[in-house]
Amino acid sequence: MGRRRDRRIGLRRDRRMLARNAAPEGRRGPRAGRLASWLPMLLMLLLMPILIMAAGAAQAAADARDAGTLHIGSKRFTESYILAEILAQTAAPATREAPRVLQGLGNTAIVFEALRAGSIDVYAEYVGTIAQEILKSQQTLTLPQMRERLAPLGLGVDVPLGFNDGYALTMRKADAARLGIRKLSDLAVHPQLRFGLSNEFIGRADGWRGLAASYGLPQSPTGLDHGLAYDALAQGRTDVIDIYTTDAKIEALDLLVLVDDRNYFPRYDAVLLHRLDVPQRFPGAWAAIGKLAGSIDETEMIRMNARAELHGVPFDRIARDHLGGQPVDAASGASGFLAKLFGPDLLRLTLQHLLLVGVSVLVACAVAIPTGVAVAANPRARTLVLGVASLLQTVPSLAMLAVLISMTGRIGVLPALVALTLYALLPILRNTCTGLAEVPPGLRSAALGLGLTTGQSLRLIDLPLARPTILSGIRTATSIAIGTATIAAFIGAGGYGERIVTGLALNDHGLLMAGALPAAALALASELGFEAAAWRRRRRLALTSAQDASAMSPPRRVR
Repeated sequence: MGRRRDRRIGLRRDRRMLARNAAPEGRRGPRAGRLASWLPMLLMLLLMPILIMAAGAAQAAADARDAGTLHIGSKRFTESYILAEILAQTAAPATREAPRVLQGLGNTAIVFEALRAGSIDVYAEYVGTIAQEILKSQQTLTLPQMRERLAPLGLGVDVPLGFNDGYALTMRKADAARLGIRKLSDLAVHPQLRFGLSNEFIGRADGWRGLAASYGLPQSPTGLDHGLAYDALAQGRTDVIDIYTTDAKIEALDLLVLVDDRNYFPRYDAVLLHRLDVPQRFPGAWAAIGKLAGSIDETEMIRMNARAELHGVPFDRIARDHLGGQPVDAASGASGFLAKLFGPDLLRLTLQHLLLVGVSVLVACAVAIPTGVAVAANPRARTLVLGVASLLQTVPSLAMLAVLISMTGRIGVLPALVALTLYALLPILRNTCTGLAEVPPGLRSAALGLGLTTGQSLRLIDLPLARPTILSGIRTATSIAIGTATIAAFIGAGGYGERIVTGLALNDHGLLMAGALPAAALALASELGFEAAAWRRRRRLALTSAQDASAMSPPRRVR
């Protein structure tokens, strides 16, 4: 009995010694069964629908809780931000719960898709955009005609706000005078001019393609964010840009708006595009919003845009001052960089950013580590799975979000989490395979010789030795997720990207930095945390090795 007990104790000690003292060298021998050839690919193919269903259930629960809340959306430019705040503050006294504003959701396609899907209830749109971009009509439509065509989609259009904000092209007055340019048709004889146009304008049915065909323009435009276009024009990096006629910087930068001498652009009167059930679900709020009809003219809209773009006044303050009807100083409410950096939204944005990063990395670990274990010993399956993960990594983030919005029919957290998870897969999956491949085959053979099963060998030998490499992959995935999560703000998922998106719309470098610096600080904190964990592990292993060496050394002879 004593010999058997000593033998069992010796076996356990030998297993522990194998796990503690083995060096990560050599190649991993093939040991996975036939399941490894198809199970990993099945996991990868099922990943996206599983993530969509899980995140969809969570968002459906959130939507159920928010069923009594009026959701107001905006596009990603100054005027749309301001109008969304005006709508929210007008409706707030007539609602039980404060309206929720989803700012800076992107271009027309994204905001309209959010409206159709029910993620938002109403937003400010323009009749020219509705007719040509949404309804694909080549003719000017009246409001009754628009209502008739929108009704089958469950949508309506109402409340003309009172101003026209059309498209136009502009250039520096000095350049226009030197070249003798006054109207759009004059541009055709100056092919050397550099056009910097917004990406939405380049792609719109009523944008560049139709304009170039109508006027015979030979130039090839470069895509440029609308918020940055004015700086590019002022600094001489481009010659012609597209603008909205209520932009505040036209006069401030002494620009010439070129005459549309062939009347290509339709009118873009501001109206409200909404879901048909909004008047029934929020009767009091809709009645209050209806009183905004005709309340804003071009002069007032330019003044409000100027307060935001030229003086940095917050959108909610501009809306409050407008609804109060009292004249205010243009620059009142402007704040410095520290006020923007440590603003009242910092905690909310931090929690949202942490949620996006934490959930996506945890789900990626739950999928990538088991998949890596399954394919590590099968070269063909490993190459295939890593190839799919690498392909996902190359998809541009905005394109990925657009595809996921189309697949899920939602904006916000759901597509953002799915996208971040897919981007986090590759480093974790690759490092799992690499770490397991570095386990010496001799250790595995010794473990089997000591009576360990394949599962026990994986748990006690392979994974502990591969852990540092796997953690390195998780570390890389976390850094990628922290940076990529800022893009999620383009679809209303929150996080530090909200400040970056708003800063781009306003060309506010301080607000851009107020969003970029916390994201950089979070990435640095993540790196320090992983480094501290690695240092603690190295210290613990050193202490364990010293204790083992002391226990194995022969006792000193005492004379």
